[in-house]
Amino acid sequence: MTNPCNFSKIVRESAERIRESGSPALGELYDLTSLRLIRFAATITHNQHDAEDAVASVLLKMMADIDVLVAADAPWPYLLQMVRNEALQILRKKKRWSLAQGFLGIVSTPTINHLEKQESDSAVWLALQRIPNQQSEVIVLKIWEGFTFQEIGKVLSLPTQTVASRYRYGLEKLSQLLGHSFAEELR
Repeated sequence: MTNPCNFSKIVRESAERIRESGSPALGELYDLTSLRLIRFAATITHNQHDAEDAVASVLLKMMADIDVLVAADAPWPYLLQMVRNEALQILRKKKRWSLAQGFLGIVSTPTINHLEKQESDSAVWLALQRIPNQQSEVIVLKIWEGFTFQEIGKVLSLPTQTVASRYRYGLEKLSQLLGHSFAEELR
């Protein structure tokens, strides 16, 4: 796990290389951030393909105006916030589509994808998908990205106390789902 401030610096340097050399350097930014961004987006969409679509869309937008990323105070949290917004937009579009097609009441089951199986025990991901999204996204940013509550608050546009509460409640629910000892290891 990389310190968010250091990772922001690395992301900014990658964005500067894109600005200098154009699209050939985009692969570097993708390689640097995609797994982490997809993991985060998947906690929101509960779908690997939608998560990948959200990340691809954000990276294409960044390519069109890379100066925005270079100029961001904290490029890594900025990218995370953009991916979160795009993932939420995908969910809204899917919801509208489902309504238009008359599929009300159909609940899509979250899937555990290949990426998640490689990075973590599938039980954790299943449990994360069973708790509210607001709590799971905070847990992912806190544990896997190493963000402080204040940094998470900036990404999610929430007060620090709300972030801390969601984290605590999320861990309590994970403790119930996974067993007390396993959830304690996440703290």
